[in-house]
Amino acid sequence: MDAKHMQIGEVAARTELSLRTIRHYEETGLVVPSARSQGGFRLYTETDVQRLMVIRRMKPLGFTLEQMRDLLDATDRLDADGDLAADEREALLERVRAYERAAAEQMAKLRVQLARAEDFAATLRSRLAQDTPGTGGPA
Repeated sequence: MDAKHMQIGEVAARTELSLRTIRHYEETGLVVPSARSQGGFRLYTETDVQRLMVIRRMKPLGFTLEQMRDLLDATDRLDADGDLAADEREALLERVRAYERAAAEQMAKLRVQLARAEDFAATLRSRLAQDTPGTGGPA
């Protein structure tokens, strides 16, 4: 096997995605193995791994499979087509910018949720400290 290709197990380990998830992304057309071994095993490149990492990062932010596909299409076209017309290139860049803005909005929402969770955990710790012998609370 060529050193530039990885089997699905190595890709799963590197991306922290399950084999099943990677296969699902293949079935939905988000990522396609770059090659197959003589035995029919899926073979992936570093580019495929980076594509999976984009998907992995989008998922917890609530992006849909269609949005993932749209962003990947835009970045694929930007990467592959050096001869894009200026207006087409700008339209693709604006699509990417829109996803960056959406990701920033989701991050802000998650920060609020995290702050609330931290406050809640602190409230529980404080309550437990009041009721734990040896901490000055009731025995």
